[in-house]
Amino acid sequence: MLIRRPVAEVFRAFADPAVTTRFWFTDSTGALEPGAIVDWTWAMYGASTEVAVKAVEPDRRILIDWDNRSTPTEVEWLFETRGSDTWVTVENRGFTDNADGVARALDSTGGFALVLAGAKIWLEHGIEPRFVVDRHPDHHAEGWSE
Repeated sequence: MLIRRPVAEVFRAFADPAVTTRFWFTDSTGALEPGAIVDWTWAMYGASTEVAVKAVEPDRRILIDWDNRSTPTEVEWLFETRGSDTWVTVENRGFTDNADGVARALDSTGGFALVLAGAKIWLEHGIEPRFVVDRHPDHHAEGWSE
């Protein structure tokens, strides 16, 4: 996804939960720094995941393991400068080789497409997208409200 913002700003959007919570998850216990273990929460779904940060190369790359409590997979973001803009790719790998793994990989593909689109809208236009909260409106946690 091409995001029309400088690479440092785009990288920060994924590493710093003060920014990431504007377009993806609702809470985080910390920033993505080498060796960190943080929890990400999606309050609207009553869901959270543990994230283990494996590598951080500022303005270039973030590598994590997530879903560590159940069936972990690896996620890698790459950030490439293109003039004054940034090309971002994300790869989620390590799914099991069965029907459940295929379903999780497909769900992940759709989810990360929304995350990248949300980051683009937030960073380029300052609009807080509702993609993640609106993706599964029938599955919101009981009592959850914005």
